[in-house]
Amino acid sequence: MKQFLVILVLLFSLNACDDGDLEVKNIDFEDVVATKCSGDKDVIYKIKDTEMLLIEIPADIFENDETPEGEPIEVNISSTVKVKYRQYNGAVSVDNICPAIPDATPSLLEEWNALAGTIEITSTAIKTTDATTGATKITGYKHYIVFKNITFEKPGGTQVYSSFVFGNYNTTATALSFGFDEEVAKSSCDNRLFNFNGSEVLTLDTDEYATLFVNEVTTEPRTALISSTNKLTYSLYGSVVNDAFFCTTPNPTIPAQLWIAEDGVDNVSGIIEVTTIQQLVGVFQHTIRLKKVTMKKGNSDFYLGDNYLFGTLLTN
Repeated sequence: MKQFLVILVLLFSLNACDDGDLEVKNIDFEDVVATKCSGDKDVIYKIKDTEMLLIEIPADIFENDETPEGEPIEVNISSTVKVKYRQYNGAVSVDNICPAIPDATPSLLEEWNALAGTIEITSTAIKTTDATTGATKITGYKHYIVFKNITFEKPGGTQVYSSFVFGNYNTTATALSFGFDEEVAKSSCDNRLFNFNGSEVLTLDTDEYATLFVNEVTTEPRTALISSTNKLTYSLYGSVVNDAFFCTTPNPTIPAQLWIAEDGVDNVSGIIEVTTIQQLVGVFQHTIRLKKVTMKKGNSDFYLGDNYLFGTLLTN
């Protein structure tokens, strides 16, 4: 009888180690870097040794903007928004998911398909800061992805997670060069001031032009606050723009990006400062500086710095 029990234990142990009967109890990809397939295939994936977790989702879901606190983007899993988990019999690579014809090896051992659930996306801007000026620049966006109440169909049944963390997926923001010259141009059709750099323009539209730009040497800077009557905007277009473009009504195209300066607070932020010197007889140079100005678009913002040179304007 004892010999019979020993044989049963040995048989059970052999069956438990059978690689052909793979059973995955849990999956965890939170600390793995997410990547997107290049080209038209909107697939975000994570690879960990022999495992892969992927999301097929329209790319425009990931807007380059921050989400309000506590208000993530919510997308329902469906026939067009898919989540899959895969287990292979060897180390897996991008060639198993992104090509039109995936590599034949390693072989797929097991696949889970999400039947239902919600994808929650919380987006925050990735910024760099200039240590000298304090100016910030947005270089990309971090999208934190969590699956809520997700149900996977897997061999032999289903697996449900009330909350499953996919983790971060980063996108790159369009670089704003801000390579402006010092020279500012006054509009030929109104009192707007422009600083052009190819397809980008920084615009100061002020109702206080007559008091800010007086042809007299200053002993103290003339100041005004950014407001509904002193508007500062940054616009990025798809082609070169100039004064004639902005004096056409309506403008021929709309900007690809439009950032608007936040209203100023007296002695704290959003300050326009003008100093004037006499350059030649009858010619005056006005230097315009922007103090502690924040530019905003949607829910995102960046800081121009403690003391940003808008440019110089010559008048006579």
